[in-house]
Amino acid sequence: MRVIVIKVFIEIVIQTFLAFFTLLFIARILGRQQVSQLTFYEYVNGITFGSIAANLATDVDQNTFQHFIGLLLFGLLTGIVSYACLKKRSFRKVVQGEPVIVIQDGKVFENNLKRIRYSLDELNVLLRNRGIFSLSDVKYALIEINGNVSIIKKQDKMNVTTGDLGIVGKDESLETEIIIGGQIIYENLREKNIPGKELLNMLKPFGVKRIDEVSFASIDQNNKIYVDKYDDDIDKPLDISENNDNI
Repeated sequence: MRVIVIKVFIEIVIQTFLAFFTLLFIARILGRQQVSQLTFYEYVNGITFGSIAANLATDVDQNTFQHFIGLLLFGLLTGIVSYACLKKRSFRKVVQGEPVIVIQDGKVFENNLKRIRYSLDELNVLLRNRGIFSLSDVKYALIEINGNVSIIKKQDKMNVTTGDLGIVGKDESLETEIIIGGQIIYENLREKNIPGKELLNMLKPFGVKRIDEVSFASIDQNNKIYVDKYDDDIDKPLDISENNDNI
């Protein structure tokens, strides 16, 4: 029994060294793209590499050679796909996707959000991480292929500090979400002491007749309201995709 345990231990040590240095060798050949540009493709790739390497390191059922070949083959295929992505832009679009514009002139493109499986809540988190607390401040917002958001602010919202102008400004306040996806956030309405009828009156200047017309609405401490309707009234919506699909 003791001999078997020692044998298994030695096998695991040898296989772990083999998996570690094989993975290190493949990673060095493939380059640093998986770290610097972690797209969904690289994310899945990294998980698969780790899974195969783990099996190679710990499998003591005489399948070491199979796992080793699988790891090398997977590395080879990854290298071929990465090389093809570098050489062929159309192929890179299929594998990695392309940036998608989700906001133009303060208006959210809900169809584009659905296309990339993002919710309004997730978009708001990305914007707040970039220091954007009001959708109305955004001229353009794009979701990049690695999931990050790139933003161009409206001209009057560009970062010019009050210190540069020699004046004392007012502190910014967090906006309260009152409508998401055509549904009223009643808890937030109660906190703002806004009755339902008053909310409808506040929405009328934006051409809103029914709550289900509103994709997103928020209000700040000065009762300034921001409204984004599902029907975005934009004459020429920007489309940066090469196939010119409609927004």
